[in-house]
Amino acid sequence: MALISPYGVRVIERLFRVSERGSSVGRELRGGLVTFVTMAYIVVLNPLIVGSFAPSGPGAKTDALGNVLGVSQVAAVTALVAGVMTILMGLIANYPFAIATGLGINAFVVFTIAPLMSWPEAMGLVVVDGIIVFALAATGFRTAVFNVIPPSLKAAIAVGIGLFIAFIGFVDAGFVRRIADAANTTVPVGLGIANSIASWPTFVFCVGLLVTGLLVARGVRAGLLIGVAITTVLAIVVEAIVQVGPSRGTDPQGWSLSVPTLPESIIGLPDLSLVGSFSFGAFIHVDLLTVLLLVFTLVLADFFDTMGTVTGLGKQAELMSKDGQLPGIGKVLMVDAAAAVAGGAASSSSNTVYIESASGIAEGARTGLANVLTGVLFLLAMFFTPLYTIVPIEAAAPALVVVGALMMRQITEIDFSELRIALPAFLTIVVMPFTYSIANGIGAGFVSYVVIAAATGRARTIHPLMWVISVAFVGYFAIGPIQALFA
Repeated sequence: MALISPYGVRVIERLFRVSERGSSVGRELRGGLVTFVTMAYIVVLNPLIVGSFAPSGPGAKTDALGNVLGVSQVAAVTALVAGVMTILMGLIANYPFAIATGLGINAFVVFTIAPLMSWPEAMGLVVVDGIIVFALAATGFRTAVFNVIPPSLKAAIAVGIGLFIAFIGFVDAGFVRRIADAANTTVPVGLGIANSIASWPTFVFCVGLLVTGLLVARGVRAGLLIGVAITTVLAIVVEAIVQVGPSRGTDPQGWSLSVPTLPESIIGLPDLSLVGSFSFGAFIHVDLLTVLLLVFTLVLADFFDTMGTVTGLGKQAELMSKDGQLPGIGKVLMVDAAAAVAGGAASSSSNTVYIESASGIAEGARTGLANVLTGVLFLLAMFFTPLYTIVPIEAAAPALVVVGALMMRQITEIDFSELRIALPAFLTIVVMPFTYSIANGIGAGFVSYVVIAAATGRARTIHPLMWVISVAFVGYFAIGPIQALFA
């Protein structure tokens, strides 16, 4: 604080109420930096999912017309939208909830929507999705839904997200992998390679997990950030000695996304030519029913992924009110919906609040000041891509696992002695990591909660919105048969 003038201190307090939230400028900045470090992979990963290195051949993701989006172009707009919307979330909602391209939704856009139409038309549907979700948030409907979720399910959502975050960390680090010879076994995943920690990147992750866990357990300030830094240094040393090299999707012993070596260059100009490259002409290639089903799927996934993530983050940061509500939730949901529109308009796919924000919250972030730093770093990432890719995903993954462990504490708020409460909570918790989807976990919890309550004579205690949402989720889970029925 000594480096900030008294006037600057007053401005920060007026904008972000740092002291009121029991935080400090130092904690906020550390939290914002940690959140960026644990999220920066999206600027590398999203282009690999959405973009293509070549206009044709293996790995090219073509639309119905045979066109592709360039990897460098997608990387630039991914960082741009994440930076702008993360800053807006901090300034408007004053919460440390960072925003970036939603994983899962981007794959749905690439592999389900784009093959049916052109890329601009596919991104146009993402814009439509965002407009609908924004309208639901502006009218208060989205906030109303958030407020009627039973406390047990809110706690379960937080726990489920914790397991989901940890699972993401394990998978990113190669600690958990798909079984290579899946045809000859009933086991879908296993430990490392052939049930062994058989790669240097996974070894680095394991060391980093122990170091980071020790730092956090001992209450070291900036424990997560220091853990990531130490693990990154270890990764650079290992790569310099062993020369592991990249995985490129073929070598299971290589680094997953970025190789931890000092870059040859630091600065590069971003290509933002994809900004504004969207169209509402999907009906030219696809019938009305298919378009409606695609938009319905996008809306439901966007709607409840955010709902679950915000619930988990709010509880993790202890920002919930005594009645279990998040103050100013309407602003959060409207900025998130605007991020979906921005993502589609820039062709980076729908953007949403990121569960990795929990790492910054664990470091002490409680206000939007952390978001401002995270957003600025995303904007700088457009120009300094070679620099931030020094940190391999295996070095950031330990922070995700530790944060998952911290979020598990919410499980004490669930009464497992009553099965009518325990089963919906349990399904919410396990379906998230098992299906790799926050929305799926929420849907399983909602539907089972309503069915069990109605079957045990408690139908009148269920809010009408819970019934409406549960019916919508039934349609969501049955989208395949419904689409086949009208084909």
